[in-house]
Amino acid sequence: MNRINRLSPRLANQIAAGEVVERPASVLKELLENSLDAGARRVDIEVEQGGKKLLRVRDDGGGIHKDDLALALSRHATSKIARPEDLAAIASLGFRGEALASIGSVSRLELSSRAAEADSETGWTVRAEGQQMETSLAPCQHGVGATVEVRDLFFNTPARKKFLKTERTEFGRIDEVLKRLALSRFDVQFNLRHNQRTVHELRPALDELDQRRRIGLVCGPAFLENSVEVDQRAAGLRLWGWISLPAFSRSQADLQYFYVNGRIVRDKIVSHAIRQAYQDVLYHGRHPAYVLFLELDAAAVDVNVHPTKHEVRFRDSRLVHDFLFRSLHRELADVKPEARGTDQVLPETSGEASERGVAQTALPLRDAAPVREPGGEYRFAAQTPPANPAGTPEQYAKLFGGGEESPPLGYALAQLHGVYILAQNRDGLIVVDMHAAHERITYERMKQALDGESLRRQNLLVPLSLAVSEAEADCAEAHREGLLALGLELEHVAAESVVVRQVPALLKDGDIERLVRDVLSDLLEFGSSDRLENRRNELLSTMACHGSVRANRRLGIDEMNALLRDMEATERSGQCNHGRPTWVWQSMDELDKLFLRGR
Repeated sequence: MNRINRLSPRLANQIAAGEVVERPASVLKELLENSLDAGARRVDIEVEQGGKKLLRVRDDGGGIHKDDLALALSRHATSKIARPEDLAAIASLGFRGEALASIGSVSRLELSSRAAEADSETGWTVRAEGQQMETSLAPCQHGVGATVEVRDLFFNTPARKKFLKTERTEFGRIDEVLKRLALSRFDVQFNLRHNQRTVHELRPALDELDQRRRIGLVCGPAFLENSVEVDQRAAGLRLWGWISLPAFSRSQADLQYFYVNGRIVRDKIVSHAIRQAYQDVLYHGRHPAYVLFLELDAAAVDVNVHPTKHEVRFRDSRLVHDFLFRSLHRELADVKPEARGTDQVLPETSGEASERGVAQTALPLRDAAPVREPGGEYRFAAQTPPANPAGTPEQYAKLFGGGEESPPLGYALAQLHGVYILAQNRDGLIVVDMHAAHERITYERMKQALDGESLRRQNLLVPLSLAVSEAEADCAEAHREGLLALGLELEHVAAESVVVRQVPALLKDGDIERLVRDVLSDLLEFGSSDRLENRRNELLSTMACHGSVRANRRLGIDEMNALLRDMEATERSGQCNHGRPTWVWQSMDELDKLFLRGR
């Protein structure tokens, strides 16, 4: 081993560059964040060969003073924090003061700027050269703002240059970085050129219409057409943005943008809360799409936990988790046929849309809801034979200007192959999977019936003793009351041992040991666990499936209409318990196109 030596500035910068500068896209991220922190309202980006040859960022921000230009290229030099107390409430995107020094150590970097309050109209350019990164200052013509030019990335570290991918792949990463920041700052114009070709011209989006247009340009029009807006506030937190309808899901998590005070982050607390909100409506193995913004006091979140600033730590992670889950869960539950379809937006209807139509009375499907026996088991009422059609002239009069508002799912026309209900509303054709729809209705009623009662617990004949870690045992003790409310009684009997004495009655036949270990693991990692509720819901879902109308059962018109009205009044009725859509809508315009009408 050598004696302890102080590293040279260049070597120290290159080590730091290993954390900050992974590829051209990470260079762009740092430069764009500096521009936004400087108050830029327009940013122009020029890229050549996927950023390997050239990456130039010019902004119209406040600029840098002549005397500070050389200092800007040194390590840990910044204008964004000055005291230790500033680290507790960081409001800027960048603050470490090492990005430019790290980038300059692995590239040929040139920084030009003119400060807004400069006396002369002359700008100044600084370059970092030589092994010691000595700077040289020269005058230049430059407007107010700054330009950073990065050429020949990793020219002096060929081993790292070999890890870069193809030009197309590297530019794809650059494009993604721009999209992420463009979604966080609607008020800024972003222009991107690659190899002298314009790729993006994102103009400022200062009103709601322009914001939706930018969302469509970045995330695609399909996301915009199949999303709902969110705006929730509680306990000093605000969550706003757009979330996809459950039917618009992705095979991978590639359309998920979450921002904390304008900074895009990847956080396990956030991801868990969003997955939990979608769990009852999303098809297995699929991922939701969203663009969400969380706003909270800067002192309530620590962004100084990772060199790339992608991760954050919340002061009260449980509060944030519960707020996100409840806000999104409520929004998804409120998505009903009055406003949305699985593929299209339905016409807006009045609040009376979910009431029964003329000549509809208590119908057999309503009687098919589960009945809970005193012992805690559910039974299903016997199905009555389908009734004859009744009241159809009055019902269909609503569709053709009868004066009253017609229901969003319209009225039933017929049953197709004993599986689908065909219905007509004012603007097109509705196709309903009757089993999937009734399964959701039955499931939601069962959950409401169970939630309306005190949860029944089952004493274990022989208490189950489990060897756990000391942290898990302490966690069981800390959450004892909360677990008991969910029907699970755990007793902390030793430093590394707990005893299970009671479990929810519905789960008495399950794998108790595995369930308890998973619950404790969740509590340690996320501060909460939804496994008990998930397991309960899985059982209710199975029971609802067996208790719902089956395929090939003939329904009368009145029964079909009863099902349509129940769908309009039921939360999450757009998907069955397994996440499949329960209905689709075809507009008259789309049907006309299928038959080439009007050509």
